[in-house]
Amino acid sequence: MGATAADGGYAGLAPRPVASSLEELIDGATGRRPFRTSDAKSGSSFERIEIGGERYVLKAMHVDDDWLARSMGDLTCRQVRVWAAGLLEAYPPAIDHTVVGAASGLGRNGWGAALLMRDVSDRLVPAGDETVPLDLHAGFLDHLAELSARFWGWTDTVGLTPPSLRWAFFGDAMLEVERGRGWPDEVPRIAATGWQAFAERAPEDVHRLVTELRRAPWAITEAVAVTPTTLLHGDWKMGNLGRHPDGRTILIDCAYPGEGPACHELGWYLAINRARLPESKEASIERFRSSLERHGVATSGWWDRQLDLCLMGTLVQFGWEKALGDDDELAWWSDRVRAGARWL
Repeated sequence: MGATAADGGYAGLAPRPVASSLEELIDGATGRRPFRTSDAKSGSSFERIEIGGERYVLKAMHVDDDWLARSMGDLTCRQVRVWAAGLLEAYPPAIDHTVVGAASGLGRNGWGAALLMRDVSDRLVPAGDETVPLDLHAGFLDHLAELSARFWGWTDTVGLTPPSLRWAFFGDAMLEVERGRGWPDEVPRIAATGWQAFAERAPEDVHRLVTELRRAPWAITEAVAVTPTTLLHGDWKMGNLGRHPDGRTILIDCAYPGEGPACHELGWYLAINRARLPESKEASIERFRSSLERHGVATSGWWDRQLDLCLMGTLVQFGWEKALGDDDELAWWSDRVRAGARWL
């Protein structure tokens, strides 16, 4: 078994300082330049700055501007909480989170926050739909497994993303909030259109079950709760990933950290990165499971249940996106829903 709470694998977490103002966080900064990438979907703002001759990225967040934070009820910025608790610093050496500082209590009601990160933009996976090299993909899955093993058995005492919210992502309540605001961001509007397409294109049995689970996502949470948990980053998409020359994985933008099943990360990775995978989803799943075993996590006894439920949950989250794609992709995920239904 890998490092766990019981054996002290990450015992003695050292809390990290959090600045009380933006000025304190970026004291001495020069050359501030706003920018935005095609992978930035949330509404948060980004700037490139220099401090002491080193390049950094400053990310500013507030629930007023960030529809993802609104949808996840994140008023106090969980990205800062995970930093302040020392959890990022407990990542395995194979993963570089890039964060060097944070500030909180910013903006209206003090709900805003900021992160200061080393600028590694030249080492991130380039935007687009091109297939990534197999060794890069394999490294990402191996390091995802290593991170999962590092925190195996972890339970949340920090106040991060509640497990019950994981499968409420892109739910009707969230979309109604954004509709009422006049669709200030494009993605929720596209999601609403996609769910209409899902109702028309998904097989009847799949549509019926996904609709029920979108209304009661806690059914997945309860069914998967008997399987092991770990610390989740929450957004293993290519836009958040990169590689250093020494092979370390760069993993930025820990937007949805919290307790949950490792297969949730796997399902998210397979769904969001579908166009860029250099091997089949089945091969990727087996690769991840083998990596967990290699990092000391025994997968017998729980794997099938957790995998089936989490992949079913992935379509509950992203059925709208799959309904806007090709028939084969929608069919593959529809079969995952049927497989997951046996555990409910």
